[in-house]
Amino acid sequence: MVNRFYTTFSSPFGSFSIIWEEKVTDLQIQRIFLSDPKINSEKKTLDAFKMIKSGSSSTIDSLGSNILLFLKGKAMNFDLKLINFDKCYEIQRKVLLVEYNIPRGWVSTYKRIADKIGIPKGARVVGNALAKNPFPIIIPCHRAIKSNGELGGFQGGIEMKRILLEMEGIEFSNRGKVITNKIFY
Repeated sequence: MVNRFYTTFSSPFGSFSIIWEEKVTDLQIQRIFLSDPKINSEKKTLDAFKMIKSGSSSTIDSLGSNILLFLKGKAMNFDLKLINFDKCYEIQRKVLLVEYNIPRGWVSTYKRIADKIGIPKGARVVGNALAKNPFPIIIPCHRAIKSNGELGGFQGGIEMKRILLEMEGIEFSNRGKVITNKIFY
């Protein structure tokens, strides 16, 4: 029997919700929702998962606390052992794992990530995979930008993406483009 739960946490960027399944022998993260300027994370959760209950777990509370520290600017390393990648399609899983390895204070481009996973001219494929990233923050998709230095999209909104990058030491031009020589891949 599988029980699905969610816990919502407050942050400087509004709420975020962690959705997890509790099985007989383990617990797995199914999804993380960030609030965006239009919809809060709890509404996103309840819209996406009709038969879900609010709950708590020491493992989830610890993860939520670590995500909150990250959102406040602290360097955090997240472990993927709790993440359930089963609902990700194959290319998306590859993109997410490559994205996970981009260090704090660095960015990469959708094109470079596509090249890294062997999909020449696959920047749009990478962008689409990251747009549907079910594990934002744990998989730091805010570190992927367009080749021209523009931010691209982000589940929590462009302003949140910019602030997260600024907290990691990334600078921006007057036109809002990333200025850095720390380009990964």
